[in-house]
Amino acid sequence: MSLDEYLRERRAEIDKALQAALPVPPDCPAHLADAMAYSVTAGGKRLRPVLCLASCEAVGGDRAAALPAACAIELIHTYSLIHDDLPAMDNDTMRRGRPTLHVIAGDGMAILAGDGLLTEAFALLTREPRGLGQTMIDRKLRVMGIVATAAGPSGMVGGQAIDLASVALGADGTAPAPLSADGVRTMHAKKTGALIRASALAGAVMGGASDAQMDAIDRAAAELGLAFQIVDDILDVEGASADLGKTPGKDAAAGKPTYPGLYGLEASRTMAAECLARAERSLAAASLADSRLIEIGRWVVGRDR
Repeated sequence: MSLDEYLRERRAEIDKALQAALPVPPDCPAHLADAMAYSVTAGGKRLRPVLCLASCEAVGGDRAAALPAACAIELIHTYSLIHDDLPAMDNDTMRRGRPTLHVIAGDGMAILAGDGLLTEAFALLTREPRGLGQTMIDRKLRVMGIVATAAGPSGMVGGQAIDLASVALGADGTAPAPLSADGVRTMHAKKTGALIRASALAGAVMGGASDAQMDAIDRAAAELGLAFQIVDDILDVEGASADLGKTPGKDAAAGKPTYPGLYGLEASRTMAAECLARAERSLAAASLADSRLIEIGRWVVGRDR
């Protein structure tokens, strides 16, 4: 099937599994369950869970074994978006084409919904898939470690902290020193890239990848994570609100460091293409060049939203 058909099928599969994974009343208070579902069911690219499933398939694994990990990662990603949009963070009012959760439910409920999604993700990782032998249990434990590290202070949360500090005024009202190019890359490797890498690695682990395959997928996913952020920065400059599903131009308006701001649009496009080329070489070295992974990489670089 074409990549478009593949993405549609995987997204439908993921959306169905996400719906089943969300907590519901009476165990979960109805207003909290509604808030969590509001953001999770808003759609989105589902890049991370799709990447997880494609990585499992690429190493010859059973996609069903990776589906719980794929869903858990999407729950974590959605929590990060809810918190990222809060007034104390990026203060955005639109996400995935609809009002952000704090606009609908208030700051407090948005914080709790994000907390709920993060913790429910790890409950899902421990719970599913069920009834498996020691090998699969060991894989699940390994995935939990990969995802926790990627989502925590060494990964996504740490990257967000760097992002906030890059624009926070000092007590005397002075602006912080601008991040260097290396600083920007480090920030995005944590804030965006870490969970993208974890998505691909989690799928590879659940699929029973060899060490060589794991290494190749990790290197390729790191490049795709960087490419994704570069393209995101480009679209923040060029995209329209209706296409992006979020408010364009906010990073530049807030004085945040971006790739187009550092290098210009054309150089940024070249950098994204170079990331893709390195990812292709990494996958080819492990005989994974014919997998869906590289097609997804080309979609990441060529996307317009």
